[in-house]
Amino acid sequence: MAADGTAVIGGMDTHTDLHQAAVIDGIGRHLATEAFGTTPAGYQRLLDRLNSHGEVLAVGIEGTGAYGAEIARFLTANGIAIVEVDRPDRKARRDNGKSDPIDAYGAASAVLSGRAGGTPKARNGIVEAIRALRVVRRSAVKARTQKVNQIRTLIVTAPSGVRDKLRGLSTRDLIDTLARSRPAGELAGPACAVKIALRRLARRYQALSEEIKDADKEIGPLVTQAAPRLIALPGVGPETAGQLLASAGDNPGRLRSEAAFAHLCGAAPVPASSGRTNRHRLNRGGDRAANNALHTVVLVRMKYDRRTQEYVARRTAQGMAKKDIVRCLKRFVVREIYRHLPHVTHTTEPLLQTA
Repeated sequence: MAADGTAVIGGMDTHTDLHQAAVIDGIGRHLATEAFGTTPAGYQRLLDRLNSHGEVLAVGIEGTGAYGAEIARFLTANGIAIVEVDRPDRKARRDNGKSDPIDAYGAASAVLSGRAGGTPKARNGIVEAIRALRVVRRSAVKARTQKVNQIRTLIVTAPSGVRDKLRGLSTRDLIDTLARSRPAGELAGPACAVKIALRRLARRYQALSEEIKDADKEIGPLVTQAAPRLIALPGVGPETAGQLLASAGDNPGRLRSEAAFAHLCGAAPVPASSGRTNRHRLNRGGDRAANNALHTVVLVRMKYDRRTQEYVARRTAQGMAKKDIVRCLKRFVVREIYRHLPHVTHTTEPLLQTA
């Protein structure tokens, strides 16, 4: 056991059944490495072992959004500062090797050196509930799209007697027609088999639509409760607001500024200048789901919001391409949304929406 008053830092490589933990002192010397079970008893034993080496300054955890979510919640509830650690890059893995103890020690060293300093999402409030419900809704939307694609593919290859009756129908009329159909004939015949398959797919489509409606009824009030000022912004609906809240987490104060939020959403401008050309390009990094939500907000505002329409007209007259206009609008929207996230300290800088 270390002497009283020793300051130590922990590191953790997380997995399904076992978490590998390492402890180092203030100058990086290795003190201990041990595996702990992913159970309440294992978490308590891990906490006791960390405290037995001295004062725990912080614990770096790899995978706080996956296998390490619960241990991060447990340690935070017990007053331990948690630092989110990214996976080592390929060069570091080649140089140092790969094993659970090595990764745990690397996580602790990253905290000590300052390479890792991010605050993980709290995942203990209403935003986490919204995120969980949105996972189910998103999978239902994806499955419903797959069903209508399968229906149209079957229609393309169906016998002409089936195909001609369904030609030119909208998606809604097509689903209603197929769901009400009563196929008859020999199952061994292609026409009858296709009709049965189409009816089953249509009914599955309807079931998924009902599931999506139920999810919307659950998610909408939660989003309004979590961020009423955000949902009131032009072009921001429950779906986009839910995604942006999920990206920020239950503790959006972990984002140091609206510029950090822009980086998180992949909306920070990236320099793309060369020679006499001075410009920026779209950012391909960040949370792509959050970036997609911003894109949706921008498209809605371009169609219905007068301020945005005036901005687009002015920038178009200046010779700016549409994709660059959208990039600028995303950055402006991020600034406005950041100020309406719950529990964020706002500044008094003017918005650039009318710049």
